[in-house]
Amino acid sequence: MKKFYAILCLAIASLTQLQAQAIKLNGTVSAENNQIKNIANPTDAQDAVTLSVLLEKIAELQEQIDILQNETGSQSIIESFGNASNSDFMGRVVDLQNNPVSGAMVQIGNSTTDTDMNGVFILRDAQVYDKFAYVKVEKAGFLNGSRSVVPTAGINQVQIMLLPQTVTQTVSSGAAATVSLSNGAAVDLSGAYSNADGSDYTGDVQVTLHLLNPTDEDMQQQMPGMLLAENLQNEARMLETLGMVAVELRSDTGEKLNLSEGTTATITVPLDPETLAGAPNEIPLWYFDEEKGYWIEEGSATLQGTNYIGTVSHFSFWNCDIPAEYVNICMNITNSNNIPLTNIKVAIESEFNGTRYGYTNDSGEVCGIIPANQTLNLQYFLYNICNNIEIPNSSETVGPFSEDTTLNIVLDAPEVEDYLETITGVFNNCDGDAIVNGYVEGSIGNGIPFYSIVTDGTYEINVLSCNENASISITGFDFDNLQSTGEINYTLTSPETELGNLSACDTIDEFIQYSIDDGQIEYIVSNINVSVQSAFIDIQYFDNDQSWDTCFWIRGNLDSNYPNFEGMYSFDYQNTGFYFIETCPVSPSEINNEITFNLSSFGNGVGEYIDINFGGDYEDYQGVSHTISGVIHVKRDN
Repeated sequence: MKKFYAILCLAIASLTQLQAQAIKLNGTVSAENNQIKNIANPTDAQDAVTLSVLLEKIAELQEQIDILQNETGSQSIIESFGNASNSDFMGRVVDLQNNPVSGAMVQIGNSTTDTDMNGVFILRDAQVYDKFAYVKVEKAGFLNGSRSVVPTAGINQVQIMLLPQTVTQTVSSGAAATVSLSNGAAVDLSGAYSNADGSDYTGDVQVTLHLLNPTDEDMQQQMPGMLLAENLQNEARMLETLGMVAVELRSDTGEKLNLSEGTTATITVPLDPETLAGAPNEIPLWYFDEEKGYWIEEGSATLQGTNYIGTVSHFSFWNCDIPAEYVNICMNITNSNNIPLTNIKVAIESEFNGTRYGYTNDSGEVCGIIPANQTLNLQYFLYNICNNIEIPNSSETVGPFSEDTTLNIVLDAPEVEDYLETITGVFNNCDGDAIVNGYVEGSIGNGIPFYSIVTDGTYEINVLSCNENASISITGFDFDNLQSTGEINYTLTSPETELGNLSACDTIDEFIQYSIDDGQIEYIVSNINVSVQSAFIDIQYFDNDQSWDTCFWIRGNLDSNYPNFEGMYSFDYQNTGFYFIETCPVSPSEINNEITFNLSSFGNGVGEYIDINFGGDYEDYQGVSHTISGVIHVKRDN
């Protein structure tokens, strides 16, 4: 950079000397026997230049320098991630109702796979860095989702909650418009849009807008990446978010759009009362880079009333955050007998950056980023059991830390010893060979499911349960061959339970699953009939006895205005929408019915898949209130 400035100074000095010699520009002038000509468009070696031409060339050089500096700066944050390495991942992709999203494409480095019927994915030996891994998820009907993590030495377990690609409002190119949500989030559009190749777009624009509130317990699963960013100085920072919005633009045929080059939009991010109290008058804006997997600082927003208002030149997730220096931390959590504790929820509270959460994996490990040089308070909770109670007398103060740290933590509270259940067994395929790429799904007493990866035909699951000798349901899944054991029910023999041999012999190529009032998940994997007539769809299941006591029957009138009929639908008998046949057990009435249906994939021929996620509150025909959530992944029969 210093060399460039030196050359610039010499060029301007030489030009000043030429001007001082009063060279006439409207005649033939000799300077050291060289004719001066073409001063406005120099082409030959001896041509002179005007000041405007010189400044134009300087601007071009400066643009190239800025590009090189940005590339060099981006490399500096990647260098903080450590060396390239490989790691194993098991994760689950769900929608806003916690329904599994099947058939989603998952990518880590150069490795890809699809989620199965439970929304579960497994990727072994994925390409990551020692201190950074980036998991990307794509599924039609949803915004792209992702998760960035600090990898553990064992199996990395993640959950990603996808936001639906719901059309908030349709606007037209060439006309300014404001798109807003009832919660106060909004975006002001100028009306100038471009296609992915940068060419101008004219026509209708479908706008999707979501607000992510940091006080929402699901926000950590919904937001992309993690709260890791690159600031204007190309330094890595952790972020404390005060709110973020997701904006996506699509054409009427479903192609992604963006703002035209040189135009801007204004975003409004409403603040929750919990975050408003400490909100600064001006805050940096950060957008999520889907290629890199972290946030990048660009611009700022000002506090106006209870909202942050900012100007942006392109769309992605936009975030209002306070940056801080950070270090990496890993914790290994065991009981007093050195048994790793799974599904322990760890809360890390700092003085200036709020509270963050993590969950231990099968090996009792949890890693993440924490604020540097701050004292931290750690709390431990029983996750998804016993009403998520805090483990008594377990909180402790650690830090401050100025460098990456690993902590070995022993939780020897009586509650941990009393609640610990160890479940072991063997898992083979139908030929009797060991499953090497599969997992076991379990649930104790109809509680929230837990998952354990299987890599060598055996499994050992250490879980916590409030009740001794409780009932447990187990299902084994062969991820490679899409086969399962089917659900098997046992009674725990506390504190250790040996389940013997499991065999995956049931082939799964289509399914319906649903849960009412957060109860047991019902699976339907056979006798499914799917009929499509023009814009009408009929999906039904009857068992071999054709019993109305166990059937499942749903119909839909599809909206031809949606690209390939794919989009969000409400519960509706008469107009476009989906409804259930009354005589089957799942039979919501039309009164106080708020069930929504996301038709994310609509196969166009026999044997192609139709994917629907549904959920919401409703009343049955007796006036009793319920909630339902479910997934349909079925093949067309005509």
